[in-house]
Amino acid sequence: MGSGYGNGGVSGASAAVQAPRLLDEVRRRMRLKHYSLRTEQAYVAWIRRFIFASGRRHPRELGAADVERFLSGLAVRQGVAASTQNQALSALLFLYREVLRLDLPWLQGVVRAKSSRRLPTVLSQDEVRRLLALMDGRAWLIASLLYGTGMWLMECLRLRVTDVDFSRNEIVVRDGKGGKDRRTVLPRALHEPLLREIARARLLHERDLADGVGEARLPHALARKYPHAAREFGWQFVFPSTRRATDPLDGRERRHHFDDAILARALRRAAAAAQIVKPLHAHALRHSFATHLLEAGYDLRTIQELLGHKDVTTTQIYAHVLNRGGGGVVSPLDR
Repeated sequence: MGSGYGNGGVSGASAAVQAPRLLDEVRRRMRLKHYSLRTEQAYVAWIRRFIFASGRRHPRELGAADVERFLSGLAVRQGVAASTQNQALSALLFLYREVLRLDLPWLQGVVRAKSSRRLPTVLSQDEVRRLLALMDGRAWLIASLLYGTGMWLMECLRLRVTDVDFSRNEIVVRDGKGGKDRRTVLPRALHEPLLREIARARLLHERDLADGVGEARLPHALARKYPHAAREFGWQFVFPSTRRATDPLDGRERRHHFDDAILARALRRAAAAAQIVKPLHAHALRHSFATHLLEAGYDLRTIQELLGHKDVTTTQIYAHVLNRGGGGVVSPLDR
């Protein structure tokens, strides 16, 4: 078989023309298996980089040496993190197994990079107060929810109105990390701001319905079971986008959720103003939630359930955070 993406010996510029056919099939297979749009975009980008790094040859012509050369180049020449390298490998494994349907023996032998075991960035309670005091609007409310509930960022942004239970002071996290549902605490201090945000979402939804749109994208099982639920207010995002946009998955006009990039910018500005020098991102608020609960005397199993960790050993990393410096051992110099 010649190089290229068709049946004949296609190469060079012709291969570049045929390349989208393969990537379109990658997208189709990922949507069939209900991968998220972000994962789809990341996998397609890695597969495209792999093809170009391999001289635009068809992946069927490539083997273990080519995959390992590509992954090694990421680590050695580009200095990417182990998690990034593993994401690239996962994309290539998906390509060969799910798209090309090649269960090649060498796929089992490709070595995944080992992630470094690092302690998470955790803010003190005073730093959290200073940070939130310098934020406002929806960014403040989302940041407060991340710290007050321990949710992952995308779990918070994808929160639906029906998932917020004010009477029980809890939030249902649907299809969270690992594809599982769980419950976490709803801070009483956020009842009023959340009710105002939900009222705002209702007005936007009523406007969308009047314009002939207003369908939310539902989890696939729910969409099949309740075909008319997409237009119900309960399934709309708590934090809807201010503008409607075309859904790249089905071409329909929808209102997406709040943009995480806006939150990231607000966090950076507030951290700079609060003179917080720790590397700060949204996930640090989740780490701070877990650590501060542990400081308050809650047991690891309870925190594990709130965070949605599969194994309690993952949660134990926060016990190591508490053992640092003044939180654990008293220095002999201070004695």
